[in-house]
Amino acid sequence: MMEKLFVLSQYLTPQLSLSRLAGRMADSTGTPALRHRFIRWFINRYGVNTSEAENSDPDAYDSFNDFFTRALKPGLRPIEGNESTLVSPVDGCVSQLGNISGGRIFQAKGQSFSLLELLGGDQQRADIFAEGEFATIYLAPGDYHRIHMPMAGQLQEMVHVPGRLFSVNPATAASVPNLFARNERVVCMFDTAAGPMALVLVGAMIVGSVETPWAGVVKPGAASGDGGVSQQSYSGEQALKFARGEEMGRFRLGSTVVMVMSKGRTQWSNAQKPGKKVKLGEVFGQVEV
Repeated sequence: MMEKLFVLSQYLTPQLSLSRLAGRMADSTGTPALRHRFIRWFINRYGVNTSEAENSDPDAYDSFNDFFTRALKPGLRPIEGNESTLVSPVDGCVSQLGNISGGRIFQAKGQSFSLLELLGGDQQRADIFAEGEFATIYLAPGDYHRIHMPMAGQLQEMVHVPGRLFSVNPATAASVPNLFARNERVVCMFDTAAGPMALVLVGAMIVGSVETPWAGVVKPGAASGDGGVSQQSYSGEQALKFARGEEMGRFRLGSTVVMVMSKGRTQWSNAQKPGKKVKLGEVFGQVEV
């Protein structure tokens, strides 16, 4: 009953206004005493392992978002395998993984979502991944919230898709239809030795924003002026190359990464299953290069 009420409340909540307010508060550098108290409450509430942080002092951060996007100690997450090894891009929990079938991606029992909608509604973009592979990884509040490259790649395109901001925890994944193709998201398209790869950074309730090295902070509702999808291509001097394991983005509060690979080039590791906790850099699969 409580889960049903939680899901229902999200349909009634002013998601964008609440998320924008949360983002401004998380970026605020005012009232240090209040900020320190809140960060310490957050650490206790969500079991944050501050000993892994490069700066383990909760009072040393200038804002809550500085703490939330904290760096790890160097070398703490070794990047396993070799160039044909695809690694986990984040610390998190495997929500689902498997084949894309008939243009649909499995979400939870009785639920799936559209690959075409997930990638911003462009059929040519979706066709690249027809009958390919996907993996969805959920980041809990206490997790490390930087996103890294699962394999080396060159950025080709970024697509910002406005949408709703439902929570993305297991309860909503099981109850909200088309969840990951409804929520606001940033689609990052890469060219790799195993063909095209998409990393989809999905926003969620009170997610202040998503940040990338090439576009800076992408805030909720900040797409084109008419509220539609915005797209930016990268080529020539703008065609950024990223090494395997290199940071490619940050969640400034919350969320989920959907990793999409083209057909016949990826085999997920048998060790990776729904519900399994994963760490950045651990073996997630093998790719044909």
